[in-house]
Parts: sequence; structure tokens; C-alpha cells
Amino acid sequence: MNAHGTTHRSRLRGWGGVGAMALVCALVMTFALMLPLSRPLGDTGGALAAGQGVSQATRVRAEDCEDPQNQSLSPSGGDGATPTLDAIKDREDRRLIVGVDTNSYRWGYLDPNNPAGELEGFDIDLVHRIAEDILGDRDAVQFKAIPTSRRIEAIQKGEVDMVVRTMTINCDRIGQVAFSAPYFVTGQQVLAPKTSTIKGYDGTLAGKRICSATGSTAYDKLKADKKSGELPASADISTVVPNQLDCLVKVQLGQADAVVTDGALAASQAAQDPAVELKGGLFTDEYYGVAMNLKADDLVRQVNRTLESYIAASDGWRASYEKWLHPTMDKPGEKSKSATPPEADYK
Repeated sequence: MNAHGTTHRSRLRGWGGVGAMALVCALVMTFALMLPLSRPLGDTGGALAAGQGVSQATRVRAEDCEDPQNQSLSPSGGDGATPTLDAIKDREDRRLIVGVDTNSYRWGYLDPNNPAGELEGFDIDLVHRIAEDILGDRDAVQFKAIPTSRRIEAIQKGEVDMVVRTMTINCDRIGQVAFSAPYFVTGQQVLAPKTSTIKGYDGTLAGKRICSATGSTAYDKLKADKKSGELPASADISTVVPNQLDCLVKVQLGQADAVVTDGALAASQAAQDPAVELKGGLFTDEYYGVAMNLKADDLVRQVNRTLESYIAASDGWRASYEKWLHPTMDKPGEKSKSATPPEADYK
């Protein structure tokens, strides 16, 4: 830390104008949180064990997938059995266990200016609404800090009931976890210093060090395009980190030239550090969904019921967007395509 702290301290920015080292402090808080929150479910009650006998609808294989965002289960239907939901409600510690991000500004983060020390953001608002619908208490949640690289593993191992963490629905992932209907639409975008010659996802990335997160759709895109030749051969995509926010730190420390991540996250990072900006437009379509275990059909249907009411409510999706994302996503007098919730189209 000391080797770079003096040289680059002036370039570090906190959450929307906090002191110069607030970003580093927030990251330290996140790492500290991950230790106590990452234990297995144990005697708190595992929803997955109770849900093993759920009768599943036919799942779409990745190789047969065309529209992954339209493969979720309808809110209605099923045989009436709710083993996963029952297991959650029957816990001694009656809380929903949710994997989230704790360092994505305006999505899921700890604001050093908030004395209560509570997580807040767009994804966190959604988690509270899901908990309220399932358990009758919006605060009946145990948050677990899950890095980008462990989102699927955490679900499969039963460490969490679900992951609500800017997680893109794609064909590969729907063979590993079950997704809700989409609740947000964005796309991949490039983030780089304002002084950079990079103009977007194009030839100006030649010879540049591009950072992305392990297990992210950004890294998958970079790898595929490097192989196909769509990305310049001299572009270096070897800088890979556990959490996408770590890429911003890499750029701030001069260890990377650009970040490729979801445009919604990139916009929030640009709001954190006025020395960086979005370069070019979105070059993919990304739909976020709530991820759950493949066998938890009853939980998937319940989350989709919540999403329908949350999007329709005056104090729901749009109110949360205005509070958290409008300041970073929308230009003056112009709404981004992300400002409208995606329509659900169930399989």
C-alpha cells in the first residue's frame, strides 16, 4: 500500500466526494466483512437441502439457448409444494440469506458517511422487498459478501438462498443456476482515464492493458473477441481480478489502462472518480437476474411474483432507480435505456 499510496493518493476518490482514501477504506471494510459472512449455512437451515425433491420444469440446455433472459419460470404454476420457501421460514434464525456486493457504488455498498453502517443501493432495495414478501419483514436478511468469481459456487454449495449482485443472465449460466425474470438491462462498456486515447471498444484498445473480473461476462467477451480477432491482437486482457471494482483501483494505480464491465457499473465508477469516464457506447445487451439454485422452483416463482409487484409499485423499481441510478446513468434531459425495467417473458 505504501509503495503506491503517496504517488497515487491524489487520484483515489471515495464514494461521491469522500476523502481521498475512502475507497481504500471501503475495500478494507469489505474484506473484513467477507470473513464472518462467508461461513456455510450450517445450523441456520439450508433451503437447498429441503428443496432437493422439487419437481423441476424442463431446463434449457446452454447449447440450445437463444434468449436466456426469457427462460425463467412463471410466477404462477407448479404443484403447490414450497419446500425451499418452507425451509427458509422454518429456520431458527428466520432470515433470507443473500449473496450481494458490498463495494459497488449505488448498487450494493457501505457508505463511510452512513453512521448506521448499513448496506444500501439498487440491488439492496430489491433484496429488502423480496425478504418482505417471503418473511413479512424487509430487514429479515443475512447479507453475505460474495465476490464476482464465486457467485455461482456460493449458490451451488448452499451458502446462500440467492445472489442479487448485478448478475447477467446468459446461456452458460442458466445451465448452472436458475434465474428470475430480468430486473435490469444494460450492456458492456469501456471505462478509462479521461486523458486516455482510448475511444471505445475498438482499435484504440491496441496495446492497452484491459482489466475485467474473473467469471464475468466482460472477461468472457474479451476472451472470445481476442480469439476471433474482433479485439486487437496486441490488447492485453491478462489483468483479471475477483471483484470488478478492483479494476478501477488498478487503473487508479496505473496498473491497467482500461476497464471493461457492465455500463451500469462503469457509470457508478465514473461517479466515484472524476478522473475516469465512459468511452464509447454499450456494445452488448446484458440482463440482470436474481440467481438461485436449479432445484428451487418455488423460490424462483416467488421472486418473480415479487418482481412483478415491485416493478408496478409507485415505491418500487422506479423509485429505487431514481434514488440510486438516475444521477449516474441518465444525461440531462435524456433517459438511458436502463431507466425502463425490462418486460418479463416467461418460458
